[in-house]
Amino acid sequence: MATLTEHIIKLTDHRDRELLELTLSKALIDLLRIDRVVVSRVVSEEGIKRWLDVASLDVRGGGKVCDPMRIDFHSLRELRDENDRLLCLEHRAPVEYAWAGDDGPRITYLPLFADSASEDQGVVEIHSGASLSIGQLEVVDDVLHVFRNMYRLLAYSDRDALTGLLNRKSLDDTFYSAVLEEMNHALEGVSRVLETNVLPISERRHRVPPNYWLGTAKVDHFNVINDKSGHLIAEEVLLLVARIMNNTFRTYDRLYRLGGEQFAMLMHCPQEELVLAAFERFRANMEKFIFPQVGGVTICAGFTRVTPEDSPSTSLERAERAVDLAQRNGGNMVYSHDDLVRKGLFDDAIKVGAVDLF
Repeated sequence: MATLTEHIIKLTDHRDRELLELTLSKALIDLLRIDRVVVSRVVSEEGIKRWLDVASLDVRGGGKVCDPMRIDFHSLRELRDENDRLLCLEHRAPVEYAWAGDDGPRITYLPLFADSASEDQGVVEIHSGASLSIGQLEVVDDVLHVFRNMYRLLAYSDRDALTGLLNRKSLDDTFYSAVLEEMNHALEGVSRVLETNVLPISERRHRVPPNYWLGTAKVDHFNVINDKSGHLIAEEVLLLVARIMNNTFRTYDRLYRLGGEQFAMLMHCPQEELVLAAFERFRANMEKFIFPQVGGVTICAGFTRVTPEDSPSTSLERAERAVDLAQRNGGNMVYSHDDLVRKGLFDDAIKVGAVDLF
């Protein structure tokens, strides 16, 4: 059995936040000799919040990791459906539930994040044969402390300093490590073993062909705003655009600021029409918002389906061509690059720098 020090090393070795919850679960299972650990995060869509079990592990080795971008949101339990989790979340304190009598098995809920001001919300659920001892609770506190520190460090390196959205480096990392890898495995028609030494080989996730979409958005006439109102007001506009994005798109969609007035969105969605509807909601929310000292501000957005042959640059190039066309046509528009190709307005050739890609 690995020691506390060895598990701390494993937690601090990570450069990917997506695996931190699984490593946390493994550490608690090994160190506490408990039955099961579930790490659950709060996700939201159109103002409705639900529980997403991002990682679970039991003492016999069974477990799973959920891909947040590919969940069926409406199948998830609402917050009020898990009252003990909700109490733990609201009070930021441990909650113990003895489901078979005072001397029997129980579930202990602890806050995943300690900072009440953080947008990240979640609960660690520990299943044990009896109440956790003071010593066990101290171990949990130590491991959670390391987890939170690593999460904040990785989040800081992945974030745009001004808006708090994800940055271009994070887009590249996700694109190569998750999206293209998953798409290529789906095309091969195989079940992929979760690539971690925590879960047994028997734990597999069966794949269906994924539908990933990458979009970009630019603020219309941003240079005019900057020249007329000044740099500080222009930055305030970007902050408010980021806030509107966060309130419009789903929690598990990936939202980025690429620099200047350009933003990006990476999402998983089964139909192009649903992607268009999401971007139209963003455009409409921007149009109706009154920006202090500026007034009305609009955006143009474009999106494209990601293919297994894509790189981040080629996908972004297609989406940006759609945005450029929207801005040339007057602004405050959303275009699907794929639809523009079908209508004959664009061809399939993509130019990145001086290289033509087909």
